[in-house]
Amino acid sequence: MQNPDIAVVILNWNGKHFLEQFLPQVIAYSEPYRVVLADNASTDDSVSWTKEHFPNLEIVINDSNGGFAKGYNDALKKVKADYYVLLNSDVEVSENWLNPLVETMKNPEIAGCQPKIRSFKNRNTFEHAGASGGFLDKYHYPFCRGRIMDHVEIDEGQYDYPAKIFWATGACLMIRSEIYWEAGGLDERFFAHMEEIDLCWRIHRMGLHFEVNPLSVVYHVGGGTLNYMNPKKTFLNFRNSLLMIHKNQRAGLTYVLFRRLCFDGLAGLVFLFRGQFPHFWAVFRAHISFYNHLPSSIKERRAWKKRDLKTPIRFYKGSILWALYIQKVFKFKDLNQRKMDL
Repeated sequence: MQNPDIAVVILNWNGKHFLEQFLPQVIAYSEPYRVVLADNASTDDSVSWTKEHFPNLEIVINDSNGGFAKGYNDALKKVKADYYVLLNSDVEVSENWLNPLVETMKNPEIAGCQPKIRSFKNRNTFEHAGASGGFLDKYHYPFCRGRIMDHVEIDEGQYDYPAKIFWATGACLMIRSEIYWEAGGLDERFFAHMEEIDLCWRIHRMGLHFEVNPLSVVYHVGGGTLNYMNPKKTFLNFRNSLLMIHKNQRAGLTYVLFRRLCFDGLAGLVFLFRGQFPHFWAVFRAHISFYNHLPSSIKERRAWKKRDLKTPIRFYKGSILWALYIQKVFKFKDLNQRKMDL
């Protein structure tokens, strides 16, 4: 059987140090599939270094840095393939990492999948951004198999089985190119953060789903572009969560947004009492930015309401905040699995 046409696309912005560290292994371990460097208007010498050391590598250069979302949209328009693999530049792949993902994609009902994501710095633990597959709780807070909020588990093989997931991480995401564009690609208003969860939610509304295959393992540095404690990351996560909910929530939107406003206000107060004033201000600015985006968000919401196939959208039926802070549940496997509706 002929191999599918797969393009492993690495979005790079001023990441020469990551390319030096990880690109040779990506190329070596991705054969016979293509590797493409998508440069997001870097100002360092990433492109010249790559051309010097890998003269045959396919390179796409974007005119401007529109962040993760626009950066990938711009680049992928120039890449022809059956499947894209969106791969962060700060990811170390392992030998045979692609074959399990290719096997998963043989199921036509699967739009995309991800590998197991371990931490590059603490190699026996899961990595924050994706771990072993992502979910949303009933209040639309994301968490993972292997990571609840900031509590990351040691990987002891407890999730070494394929599973349906709600969202697959943008750190390493294999997706059908046809579905990517049919869903409209990544929402460029997001710039970065939460954009892959929004894309997955839209694709669920199209009647398809996502899986994790932990036979594939990669190691993610994390925070390569924005440190986890950067207030800009706080701003993007809070603002983009609101945009995602407004676009995709089917019923009771006013109540859902009001409830989220209360939770966000509580989070802002926690930042304030901890003396983390830049993060408090980031939460406030996130809401102002969301209101400024409402006209475009209303348009998006109406467009997707027409396209919605009304397939069940299965969230975790409990509150991940309640489980963590009240019930003291720190591991995914200890959550009430009857509330996992996938």
